[in-house]
Amino acid sequence: MAHGARKLTKTVHSEAQRAFCEAMIAARKKAGLTQHELAKRLKKSQSFVAKYEGGERRVDVIEFIQICKFLRTDAVKIFQALKDAD
Repeated sequence: MAHGARKLTKTVHSEAQRAFCEAMIAARKKAGLTQHELAKRLKKSQSFVAKYEGGERRVDVIEFIQICKFLRTDAVKIFQALKDAD
């Protein structure tokens, strides 16, 4: 690691990750969808949704935007809520 570079801490089980999971669950429920229904729209398995909602799996930014699209929720608002919670 270069001198002066900060070491990133693992965030898989961080408060921020838990907040993200809770936000995604809330958005799905607000959309009136089950994990299975959302997964079907995403053309993914139900376990894909269960794993990212449970914090076992991360979603990349492209997946996140796609999920938000199918949930009819504003991705920017979710990001802002996470930023404000930090």
